[in-house]
Amino acid sequence: MQVDPPTVPLDRDASRPISVAELFTIGVGPSSSHTVGPMRAAFDFAARALAGDAPPGRVTCDLYGSLALTGRGHATDTAVILGLSGWEPERLDPDAAPAILAAIRDTGRLRLAGTRDIPFAEAVDVVFHPEFLPDHPNGLRFTARTGDGRDHVETYFSIGGGAILRKGAPAASHNLAVRHPFSSGAELLASGDATGLSIADIVRANEEAWREPEEADAFLDAVRDAMAACIDRGIAQEGELPGGLRVRRRAHALARGLAGHDPNGNPAAVFEWVSLWALAVNEENAAGGRVVTAPTNGAAGVLPAVLRFYETLVADGEPEAVRREGARRFLYTAAAIGMLYKKRASISAAEMGCQGEVGVACSMAAGALAAVLGGSNRQIENAAEIGMEHNLGLTCDPIGGLVQIPCIERNTMGAVKAINAAYLALRGDGSHVVSLDAVIETMRQTGEDMRTKYKETSLGGLAVNVVEC
Repeated sequence: MQVDPPTVPLDRDASRPISVAELFTIGVGPSSSHTVGPMRAAFDFAARALAGDAPPGRVTCDLYGSLALTGRGHATDTAVILGLSGWEPERLDPDAAPAILAAIRDTGRLRLAGTRDIPFAEAVDVVFHPEFLPDHPNGLRFTARTGDGRDHVETYFSIGGGAILRKGAPAASHNLAVRHPFSSGAELLASGDATGLSIADIVRANEEAWREPEEADAFLDAVRDAMAACIDRGIAQEGELPGGLRVRRRAHALARGLAGHDPNGNPAAVFEWVSLWALAVNEENAAGGRVVTAPTNGAAGVLPAVLRFYETLVADGEPEAVRREGARRFLYTAAAIGMLYKKRASISAAEMGCQGEVGVACSMAAGALAAVLGGSNRQIENAAEIGMEHNLGLTCDPIGGLVQIPCIERNTMGAVKAINAAYLALRGDGSHVVSLDAVIETMRQTGEDMRTKYKETSLGGLAVNVVEC
C-alpha cells in the first residue's frame, strides 16, 4: 500500500548559507532529483562501501516513493548504475553512457567505484518500491553484502536540484560566515538598504566565504557558457526523444521557420524566439544531454531562455565584456532568489509540485531580468514575486514518468511569464501588496496541501488522462 510522503523537507534551514554552486550545477538529464541526485548518491555509497573493512561482493539499490513511481521514465535506474560504477554527473559524457550501460548489462558485471569488479543483475539489484519512506518522497537505500555475510546499508534522499542527504550523516556545519547573511526577502532588501549594494553584489560578496571573487565569476561564466551551448546543441538536433511517447524534437524546425524573422521588428517573434530557446534546452534534457540545473533539470530551460533574451535583444551590440558582466549579474540575482526558495520552502517537485520547479525558475528569471534591465532591489523582489504568484498550484504530472509532456512546453510558458513579470515590475516603483516572502510561504503551504498524486508520481493529472501512444 502506498504511504503518503512526509511534508517537511529534510534540509529546510533558513539560517544555513547557500552558495551559487548549489543553485547551478552542470550535469545530465533528464531530472536533477531523479537522475543527478541518485547518481551522486550511488557514487558516494560506492566509495563508502569500498572503504569498509571487508570488500563487498554484491551491491543492491532499493528506490522508494517518487523515485520508484517515475524512476524508469526519469532514468533513475541507469543513473544509479552509472553512479555505482564511479561516474558523477559533472564528469559523465552523456554520449558515452549507453556503451557503459550496455557493457554492464551484457557481462552481468559492474566495476564498483571504477575499481572493484562485482556481479550485477539489474533486474534484481535495482528494485522499485512505490511506498514512501518516512523522511522524504525521494528515497534510496543501498546495501553492500560482504563475503562474510555482513551488510552495509545506507539510506539517501534526493532533495531537489541534484542535492542529496545521507541519513544519519552529521548535520552540515553552520559556522561558515557570509558577509551579508539573509534568510528572507525582507532581510535581503534590508541588507541592500544598509549597504547600498545591489542584490547581485550582496550574493557576490557572500560567495567569498567559499571562493575568491575571480573564481566565483569564472564559475558563473562556465554556467552561462553551458547554458548557451545547451541551447545551440538542442537547436541542432532532430528526431524523436527517447522513452516511447514518440515526441519529436521541435526546436530545429522552429529555428528554421524563424530564420530571417527579426524579433526587434516583430514583437510576436520575440515570444517564438524565447520559446525556441527554452524548447531547445528541455529537449536536450529529455534526451539525457548535458544541462545546467537552474534550479532543477525539469525547469532547466527557463533561465537560459531569458538570459539569451537579454543578451540577444537587450545587450545586443554591447562589448563582450559588458554582456559577460550582465550575464553574471543576471545569475547572481537569480541565485539570491533561488536561495530563498531553498531556505524557506523547497525546489523539489516531489514535495511542491511543478510550482517548485518551473514556478521557482520563473521567479528567479523574472528577478534576474529586472536586475539587468536596471531595476532597483525592490523592483527585482517585485518581479520575482509576480513570477511565482502566477505559478502557484502548478502540478507535476509527467506522462509516462518522462520529462517531456507537459514539462518541455511548460518551460516555454515559464520563460515568457518571467519576461512579462520583469517588465510589469519595472513599470512600478517596487512597492506592492504581496511580498516575495508571502508568496514563498504560500507556495510552501500549497505544496504541502497538494495531493500526492500531483507531485511527480504520474498518478494524477495529464499522466492518467492522456493515453500513451
